Amino acid sequence: MDSVLIIVITILIAATLGFLVAKLLERNNASQVLKNAKKEAQNIIKEATSEGEAIKKDKILQAKEKFIELKSEHEKVIMTRDKKINDAEKRTRDKESQVSNELAKNKKLNNSLEGKIKDYDGRVEYIEKKQSDIDKLHQGIVQQLEVISGLPAEEAKTQLMESLKDQAKTDAMAFIQNSMEEAKLTAEQDARKIIINTIQRIGTEETIENCVSVFNLESDDVKGRIIGREGRNIRAIESATGVEIIVDDTPEAIILSCFDSVRREIARLSLHKLVTDGRIHPARIEEVVKKTKSQIEQEIVEVGKRTVIDLGIHGLHPELIKAVGRMKYRSSYGQNLLQHSREVAKLCSVMAAELGLNPKLAKRAGLLHDIGKVPETETEMPHALLGMEWAEKHGEKPEICNAIGAHHDEIEMKSLYAPIVQVCDAISGARPGARRQVLDSYIQRLKDLEDIAFGFQGVKKAYAIQAGRELRVIVESEKVNDEKAASLSFEISQKIQTDMTYPGQVRVTVIRETRAVNIAK
Repeated sequence: MDSVLIIVITILIAATLGFLVAKLLERNNASQVLKNAKKEAQNIIKEATSEGEAIKKDKILQAKEKFIELKSEHEKVIMTRDKKINDAEKRTRDKESQVSNELAKNKKLNNSLEGKIKDYDGRVEYIEKKQSDIDKLHQGIVQQLEVISGLPAEEAKTQLMESLKDQAKTDAMAFIQNSMEEAKLTAEQDARKIIINTIQRIGTEETIENCVSVFNLESDDVKGRIIGREGRNIRAIESATGVEIIVDDTPEAIILSCFDSVRREIARLSLHKLVTDGRIHPARIEEVVKKTKSQIEQEIVEVGKRTVIDLGIHGLHPELIKAVGRMKYRSSYGQNLLQHSREVAKLCSVMAAELGLNPKLAKRAGLLHDIGKVPETETEMPHALLGMEWAEKHGEKPEICNAIGAHHDEIEMKSLYAPIVQVCDAISGARPGARRQVLDSYIQRLKDLEDIAFGFQGVKKAYAIQAGRELRVIVESEKVNDEKAASLSFEISQKIQTDMTYPGQVRVTVIRETRAVNIAK
């Protein structure tokens, strides 16, 4: 028991000693760490102090440099300002010197002016005195004249003025009479000179329209394909275009005959497309003719545009441009209407320039003077008035509208452009080879034949062919039966016989066609 107690006590003593030793060691370590920390703190403080001193010195140096720089700039500003002040003071002194000189000059001028004023006043006084003496002398002379003539001064003045007026009137009348006689002698000569100069300055072509066109072929074998089996192709072409196709012994050519140049052109282009394509049958013919008609309408617009561009005419309404293009396919007394209108436009421009008028307005009026001849629908209104109506509708100037309407004397001429257009129209139409009256009357007869046919109910198309010896009428099968077709042919022939005068005979052929069309889907 005692040994155990001793062991426990021994262990306790050892543990206590160990604890004490550990505390002593820990205290020594803490004091050592504290010492080291103090040393480090002192070192840091020293380093910070030295670094602060360096920064302080550096900042002081920078501040001194900045101060020196600012001081230098300030001195420069001060020197510049002093220089400006010195310059201003110098200019001020110069101005003061100039002002002093000017004042001295002004003083001299004032003294000189005062002397001249005094001299002027003396002269005025002298002149007034002389004027008074002259007035007294004049009154004395007037009194002496009144005594000599026995008339008061006012009455003598009135008689003198009347005498001078009569003399002036006599001289004026004599001058006017001489001028009128001279004008009468030279007016006709000058007018002829202007017209001759105008005609000579315009180069013209003789443009006579024909009623036939020749369609050239690569070989005569194509003629058989154009005619078709039992002539169905050629009948289809004639029915669709209204143009007579003459196939004769002429090698490698067929003839297209029609008074309407638009129809002939449509037939020619359609044949060209058909022959080139190689497919020639009735259905294809109708399709090609329809497309060609649309193409001709576009070409009409292009022709109108090219014409106004060539003539230098601007701002023309699209409908008027289209009317100008349609003139290409219209003739008047055998003269192509577009060529005639271009010729009249150029003549009007030259003549207006000769007379000192606006050549552009005259050229515009000359080009448009016959647009009433190409209406899209037939009308009874004279072409000059119809053309004037179109021009007014599409915004043309009053001078141009009046020139269009008055060029055949249907209305009163209100400007000089109207007689110019009238004269130039006559010049263009009257030149040798320009027109053929016979051809125009022949074309009018063919149109009248077609118009008679259209006057009957059920008529779809009507074409005058064979130079007017045959009228081919196509009727609507729904409205006209076979019996009615026969009677219609008789009625049309009787109407032609009653209403028209023509050489020879006119055959009336009425064609009625029935079609059955179905579509396989």
